[in-house]
Amino acid sequence: MHREQSSFVYLNGLRFHYLTWGDPGRPMLICLHGLRSYGRTFAGLAQTLADRFYVVAPDQRGRGETDWDPARNYFADQYAADLGALVDHLRAETLHVLGHSMGGINALTYALTHGQRFASLILEDSGPEADGSAGIERILKELKTTPLSFDDLDKARAFWRSIRPNVTDAAIESRITHSMKAVGGKIVWRHDQLGIGKCRIEQASVRPNPDLWPALSGLACPVLVLRGANSDYLDPARVQRMCETNPRVVAQEIEGAGHYVHDDNPVSFNRAVGAFLDRVAGARDAGRR
Repeated sequence: MHREQSSFVYLNGLRFHYLTWGDPGRPMLICLHGLRSYGRTFAGLAQTLADRFYVVAPDQRGRGETDWDPARNYFADQYAADLGALVDHLRAETLHVLGHSMGGINALTYALTHGQRFASLILEDSGPEADGSAGIERILKELKTTPLSFDDLDKARAFWRSIRPNVTDAAIESRITHSMKAVGGKIVWRHDQLGIGKCRIEQASVRPNPDLWPALSGLACPVLVLRGANSDYLDPARVQRMCETNPRVVAQEIEGAGHYVHDDNPVSFNRAVGAFLDRVAGARDAGRR
């Protein structure tokens, strides 16, 4: 097992938490989690890569051990600014980036102005123009109906299982441990459930995501789109358009997985990510000779 290191840094007025695995001298991979997740959700992937990559997984603003935003600024342009500040803090010239769902949107938003920094991009069930899918409607309904507290861990565990029926038991326990905490005899969220939910529900009318097709088409690095074969969020037609937009984009479906690919089928997900990154890193090394 590779050692996990926990660090904190002040970025854009908030105290951010991030985890790292591996040797800082190796190629850097930054993993960006989804809407109500946390950096440690990628711990399993990191363990498979840490012998050859430096894996960095931040808790994005309002999640995990990172500060909540008093101004409730949970929009793509701010997440992208946070990513840029973290990259500058880590002094990374170029980096590999993996983003799940919202994390992929944030990565593409950053790529609009800093695409030259990407050595590669992996989009886990994510891409431009996600609005309108059945998955979006499901997520918005979840945000509107999620309780703010639970009487005990069993009730919290049952809630997670009710909305994530296909993820592994280990993924459920990870969410219980890292997205919840006990306060005043209740089990409550570590993330800013109200603030994050409000921004996501109002996003389309208040501060919509930028057009991300130019970000994807403008990337000069290899891009891998990993779609859960049972995803209700990223439809095959959009994946095909993503591949047609940029010849550097390749796509792969992960069987037995829905929108939460790394939680539904971690073995296949980790294998696909590792194979892609090894090809990219090998090609870069060959190009330097």
